[in-house]
Amino acid sequence: MASRPDGFIRAFGMAGLQISLSMSKIEREFGIDLGHETKTAAKNRKAAEYEQFEAMLRSEAAQMSEFYEVFYCLENSIRKLVADVMVEDAGADWWNGTRVDEDKIRKPAASRRKKEIDSGITPRSDRLIDYTTFGELSQLITDNWELFDPIFQSKTAVSNVSNQLNLLRGPIAHCNPTDELEQERLNLAVRTWFKIMS
Repeated sequence: MASRPDGFIRAFGMAGLQISLSMSKIEREFGIDLGHETKTAAKNRKAAEYEQFEAMLRSEAAQMSEFYEVFYCLENSIRKLVADVMVEDAGADWWNGTRVDEDKIRKPAASRRKKEIDSGITPRSDRLIDYTTFGELSQLITDNWELFDPIFQSKTAVSNVSNQLNLLRGPIAHCNPTDELEQERLNLAVRTWFKIMS
């Protein structure tokens, strides 16, 4: 029986990925577009309407948007996990039960929602969990560890990885660039988050 060329296919795929990553790095460092990736046409992006911004600044923003997407997905996936576990334990009205700390989580979330309403902007959600911070989500998990113990390998690991993610999140959430080392730390921390899940 002839051997399958899986090793050659994997090697070919990895070589292509390495070339693509190298080209992306060159694009970022020199603020140029080598055209190796299919990108959304600039005319479809709102940033294209603001040509007053320097090209380098727009390029930096486009690069940083990838890390915002990572945090958007991570934070919302954690919200969904917490809500699903809590609903299973305490029912649909879990938010108003004893599992959510009134002063540290429930009141601050309600205050954020009220601030949005009072400002005249459309509230982001009807669910108060959508007004929790990354740190508050971590606290919900650790405060209710008996519910999350089957999901995560270690309470201490959840706290440590959450703290690291929260620190890495700061520059991204506040529109500051991060260097390559911090970007690598972010990718590693996100992978670690999923690894500590049982």
